[in-house]
Amino acid sequence: MAEKAVTAPFDGAFIQNVPAADANTVEKALATAYGLYRDRSSWIPKHKRLEILRKTAEIIKERREDLALQAAREGGKPLPDSLVEIDRAADGVENCIEVIRAEGGNVIPMGVNAASVGRMAFTQFEPIGVVVAVSAFNHPFNLIVHQVAPAVATGCPVIVKPAEATPISCFNFVDILREAGLPEEWCQVVVPENREISTSLVTDARVAFFSFIGSGKVGWSLRSQLAPGARCALEHGGAAPVIYAKDADMAASLPLLAKGGLYHAGQVCVSVQRVFADATVAGDLADGLAELALKMKVGDPTLPDTEVGPIIKKSEADRIEEWIKEAVDGGAKLVCGGERLSDSLIQPTILLNPPPDVRVSQMEIFGPVICVYSYDNMDDALAQANSLPVAFQAAVFTQNLDTALYAYKHLDGTAIMVNDHTAFRVDWMPFAGARQSGHGVGGIPFTIHEMQTEKMMVMRSSAI
Repeated sequence: MAEKAVTAPFDGAFIQNVPAADANTVEKALATAYGLYRDRSSWIPKHKRLEILRKTAEIIKERREDLALQAAREGGKPLPDSLVEIDRAADGVENCIEVIRAEGGNVIPMGVNAASVGRMAFTQFEPIGVVVAVSAFNHPFNLIVHQVAPAVATGCPVIVKPAEATPISCFNFVDILREAGLPEEWCQVVVPENREISTSLVTDARVAFFSFIGSGKVGWSLRSQLAPGARCALEHGGAAPVIYAKDADMAASLPLLAKGGLYHAGQVCVSVQRVFADATVAGDLADGLAELALKMKVGDPTLPDTEVGPIIKKSEADRIEEWIKEAVDGGAKLVCGGERLSDSLIQPTILLNPPPDVRVSQMEIFGPVICVYSYDNMDDALAQANSLPVAFQAAVFTQNLDTALYAYKHLDGTAIMVNDHTAFRVDWMPFAGARQSGHGVGGIPFTIHEMQTEKMMVMRSSAI
C-alpha cells in the first residue's frame, strides 16, 4: 500500500508515514459505510453509542499530554494551546452525550380540528446516513471530534479525511473510539492519494451529509458537485473585524486582541485581523499590540514556553511574507515584526493603516498579522468592516452600552463579541460563517441536529 509522509512544520522533521488510499480503498469504504446504514439491524443502539462516547472521553483525558504533544508536533500549535485543545475535545465528546440524552423528538398537536380528531403524532430522530467529513489542519484533534463524534452519537457511519498535514491526530482519535468499543467499520479514515479521489469520495451518491472545514474555494466547489439530496455544512474563514471605540479599556483589551490575532500564528478562521480604531487611540493601540507581540516567544511548538509556532507550510509562509511586504510598500506602517525567522516562522506583525486595496485588507491572511486602521467616523469603520464577501465572527470594544449595541446591530457576522476577541468560542455555541464564510451551522448540538432526520408517526385510533 502507498504511504504519505507526515513532517513537522517547525523543522521539516519526519514524523511517520500514513497509508494513502487509492480509488479501490475509497470505494470499499463507501460500500461498507452505506451497507451499514441500509441494514437497520446493524445500527448501534443509543445506549451503546453513549457508552462508547463516555469511554472515549475518559481515554482522551488519560492521554491528554501525549495527544497534545503529538498535535503540537504535526500541526504547529504551541503545546500550551494544544493542551487546551485536547481538554476541549474531551469536553466536546461529553457534550455529544448530553445532547443525545436530552433529545427525544416532539409531540405534534392532533385533535385540534375535525381532520385531526382520533389521531396522535410524535417524532423521533434517526441517523441521516453516511457522513463524509473533510477536516483542516489547524485544530487537528478537536476538529475531528467536532465532525466525527456527532456522527457516532447519532449513529451515522462516518468516513473522515483529515488534512494531509495533520492526519496522525485523526488516526489517534479514531483508534480511541475503537478502543472504547466502536466497531471499526463505523468510522473509517482515508487519506486519498490525490484530489480526484477525494472529490469522488465527497460527491458519491451514497453520501448523505458532507462536513467540510477548510478553504472557501475548495468547499464551495465541492458543494456544487454534491449528489442530489446530500446535505452539507461548510466552515471557511473570514478576515475578522473589530470596532475599537475611543472609550475602550486599553489595558484590558490589549492582551485579548494580541491573543486573538496571534494565537496559533494567526491560523484560526476567526483570528483578529482587522482592528478599526478611533483615530485618537489607534496609534497607541498599535504600539501596545506591538509591545506584547515582541515579547512573545516564537519557535518550537513542542516546548512549554513557546507562544507562537510555525506556519503550516513554507509556501504559506512565503505568501504571508509577500502580503506584508505589499502592505508596507503600499504605505502601511510596520509597527513591529514582518521578519522571516526561518522557513516556517514569521515574527508576529502589527501593521498600522494598510491601504484598503492590498491583500491584508481584502482577504484572510491566516498568519500572525494584526492590522490596525484609524477611523474618524464609526459608520465609515463599520462600512469598511462589512465590505468584504466574507463574514464570520466580529467584535466591538467599548465601555458604552449604546456603542456596543450600535456595533452589534450594524456589524455583519454571525456572532459579535463585546469586549472580547473575535476568536472566542465554546463548542456548544452555534459557529457559522455568513456569505462566503460558510454554509450551515457548526457547534456540537447543531451538528448533531444536522446529522439526523426527524421522523414522524401519525396514529389513528378510535380509542384516542
